[in-house]
This record gives sequence, C-alpha cells and structure tokens, in this order.
Amino acid sequence: MNDTQDTNEGGQLKSLYEQGFSHRESYLNRARECAKLTIPTLLRDQGSNWATTFQTPFQSIGARGVNHLASKLLLTLLPPNSPFFRLTIDDFDIEELVGSEQRGAVEEGFAKIERSAMNEIETEAFRVPVFEALKHLITTGNCLLYLPEEGGMRVFHLDRYICKRDPMGNLLYVITKESLDAKTVPENARVALGLPSPQELSPESPDKPYELFTYVCNKGKYWHIHQEIGTTTIPDSYGKFPMDKNPFIALRFSRVDGESYGRGLVEEYLGDLKSLEALTQAIVEGSAAAAKVLFLVRPNGTTRIKTVADAPSGAIVQGDAQDVSTLQVQKFNDFRVAQETAQKIQDRLAAAFLLNSSVQRNAERVTAEEIRFMAQELESTLGGVYSVLSQEFQLPLINILLARMVKQKKMPKFPKEAVKPQIVTGMEALGRGQDLNKLSQFLEYLAPLGPEVLAQKLNIDDYMDRLGASLGIDTGGLIKTDEQIQQEQAEAQQAQQEQMEQAQQAQTQADVIKGATPNMVKGMNDQMANNPEMAQQMQEAMAQQMGNA
Repeated sequence: MNDTQDTNEGGQLKSLYEQGFSHRESYLNRARECAKLTIPTLLRDQGSNWATTFQTPFQSIGARGVNHLASKLLLTLLPPNSPFFRLTIDDFDIEELVGSEQRGAVEEGFAKIERSAMNEIETEAFRVPVFEALKHLITTGNCLLYLPEEGGMRVFHLDRYICKRDPMGNLLYVITKESLDAKTVPENARVALGLPSPQELSPESPDKPYELFTYVCNKGKYWHIHQEIGTTTIPDSYGKFPMDKNPFIALRFSRVDGESYGRGLVEEYLGDLKSLEALTQAIVEGSAAAAKVLFLVRPNGTTRIKTVADAPSGAIVQGDAQDVSTLQVQKFNDFRVAQETAQKIQDRLAAAFLLNSSVQRNAERVTAEEIRFMAQELESTLGGVYSVLSQEFQLPLINILLARMVKQKKMPKFPKEAVKPQIVTGMEALGRGQDLNKLSQFLEYLAPLGPEVLAQKLNIDDYMDRLGASLGIDTGGLIKTDEQIQQEQAEAQQAQQEQMEQAQQAQTQADVIKGATPNMVKGMNDQMANNPEMAQQMQEAMAQQMGNA
C-alpha cells in the first residue's frame, strides 16, 4: 500500500454511508425475507445479536438447496486437485523473451506457479470463507470479500457495506462498516482517538462500540483507500492499489442492468418457497390436530364420563356403547391435495437447486472430467451465473493472490504485460486437463508416420515438459537433465576403458607365464598368493589362452 492522501474526503464516510443506506434498504429487506425461508442466520434482522432465537422454516428444502448448490459452486470454482486457472503468454512475447524452442520449459514453470497458488489457497483455508460467501450470494444475491496482504479472507454481509456501480456494472466505490470495542481498535486509530492501550483498560471499563469505516474508491488508474472511526480520520490509513489488485471483491449472483446490487437465486423462486412454506405449515399443524384423540360422550346417555375415564384397560363397566364415540377429523382428501401440491413445488425447487443431480461421486478426489461436467451443468442450468463468477470472483482472486505471493517472495516476479492469468471455464477445460487430451490426440495423428520420423522430428525433452505441466506434476528431479546424461555417458565410457585395460594387462601376464622358467613361475605364484585380484586375472588369462589353443 502506497501512501497518498485526499483531504477532501476526511470525516465524510459516516454521512456517505448513511446516504447509501437508504438505497440499499430495499435489497436488504428482500434479502432478509429470502434468508427467513432458507437459512435465517445468514442475514439477521437489525438489532439481533448472539442471544437472538431464530425461527426455522417448516420446510427444509430451502436450506438443503442453498447448501447443496453452494457446495457444487465451491467444488467447481476452487477444484481441490487441479488449478482453476492457467498462465498464458503470447507467441510473440515468448519468442522475444526466451525463444520458441523453450516453450516446454516455460509451460513447466507456469505449472509450478499454478500449483504454488493452489497450495496458498489450501494453506490459508480460503474455502471456508468462500463457502460462506457463496451461500450469501445464492440467498441474498450480494457479498463482499476482503483479501488482506497477509492472512486469510474476510466476508462482509450485505448489511455491513454499501457500494456504487456505473451503468456498465463497474464498481465505483465500496464503504464497509465494522463495530469495534475499545480493545479491538487498531493501534493507529487508538492514537488518533486518544484511547489507552488494551493493557491499560480495566475489565470494568464500559464496552463502548466504535464504528470503523473503510472507503475504497475507483480513481482511474488506482484504487484509493482510507479509514475513519466515527468522524475521525486515521492518518496513516491512506493508500492505493493498481486497478487489478483491489483487495475488496464485490460479488453479485446475477447482474441487473442499472443496479448496484445483485439478485439472488432464492429471490427468483421466492413464490414457490412461500407457497411450500404455507402448505407445509398447514400440513404439519393439521396433522397434529388430526392425531389428537378425543372421546365424546352423549350428554343424555346412561354411561357416566368418570366411569369411562377412570376405568383401566380390560375393565368391565356398566354403560351403553352408543353413548361413547371417537372424534375424527374428516380431512384426508384435503391433506392429500395439499401434499400433492407441496410435492410438485418441491420437485420444481429441487430442479432449480440441482438437488436431483448425481454426477458427482462421493469421493475424496474428483476427476477433472467430473468438474468439467459440473461446470457445464451450472452454466446451462443457472443461466450463465458460473461465467459471471469466473470473471468477477476467480480472476480478481488470482490476480490479488499472485501479487501477494510475489510481494511475500513466495514466487518469482514475471512481466505482467506478457504473462496473464486466464480462467478456463465451460466445456473446453478446467485447468490444464484439456492440454493433456490435445497432446494425446497429436501423437495419435502422428503415429502412422512411424517411429523413425517421430524420433527425427519430435523434440522429446519439450514434449515431456509439456506433458508434466498438463498433468500438474513437478518434473524436477524426475527427468534427467542434459548434464546428468552427459555425466552418465562419461562414466560408462570410463568404466569400459578400465575393463579394456584390465583385459589387456591380463593378456600380457598370460603371455609372460607361457614363456617363463620354473623360478619365475614360483615367484609369480608367491605374488598371486599375496594378491588375490592378480591371481584371478591370471586364471582368466590362462583360461582364455587355453580356449584359443
């Protein structure tokens, strides 16, 4: 964050937030209504707290649908076993930077960066806040993510921020509101407010809330940011970010032209959810009333009520059977109509929330083909919402994450003008899985040419680099380098040379033995007794001589 200051904005965030609150109120009311029919705790009523008891709906298909669809979206947007993006470079740029013959090595380097980014996502546990954000998107239609320079991700609900967009849907500014107590106020804000340190605060100190406002504004080439507590500006909170590195990601489930906020999937099916809620409540309450057992006794009958009530099972009492009857609610046909109507509505909602889909296996590792199919299913069923999330969530997320990892020196810096992340969605592929299929098809088409032509024309080293990148495998240490191959060849040649020299030496010794005198033979025998290796060589040489003879 680079320091910059705009004095015209100091002390105005609270009033600006209150002005935007009225515009957001209608979206907030609809979102709360949607939450009450699905998961009431997602967006609570104003004034509620941790002690508030929330009334759960009579039907559960709303909650099951939201959780199920959020799980599918999470698995597709952040697949557990393959990157959801790939780094691309233009052919002209790669020719200028490293040369076209090094494309395989470049692809392998990109694959390493992609795996490092996915490891960062797993290490920082991004899936938990993303899953929460997806549930909010499905139910309320809006959510704000914040990815700081260090640490995990934060989720801001619709009642904790306002935003403004231009007619094209581009974000103009975002203002968040947080409620802090005296112990959680940041140190820089503590100095500006004249508050004592947390160690100086006594347990009996009044827990006064402090409103922290964060303002992020689009000013052309940069995003400008600063913070205020109440009407007091925090001096060193001013900063700016590049346009593609904004840590605040304002998400919408569906885009409505001319509106700054989105609409959720639950709002589109709010009529069915309300109808199902009313029918389910009527069926439950009617069934409870019908299950109640009441005995009626004729007022003018001879049978005494106390006798019937106090009589144990199997007792013999005096009375008339015509005086006692059982109350029965003749509502069977009405219940059947209500149940059939409720079942039809459940079927429609199950199709809307993809509850009937059984493509995904209940397995720890899901294949790329399954992820690809789910992406296609989400795209076709939800009317392009997956494409919206890929551009408004996945792409900003990976831009911010890569910039953060470069700043933390967890990966090398690369030219951002030439190397750009690309989100691969839809039927084509997810991650680099499609590259593997294309490589396999390429070899199949070349197979009729014969192995001699392939050995002459195909660059095996580059092919193996691209194959490893497609599979997401780190080939470091797995494939031998040119230096290792040359060293092994040199060692093999040296070993062969030593064997030839030993054979020649043994042959010379055998020739000497052949023409030696008895005294010379005795001396050689003594040397061989002291040198077993020499003895073995002499025996091999003599055996060779006898064979030649």
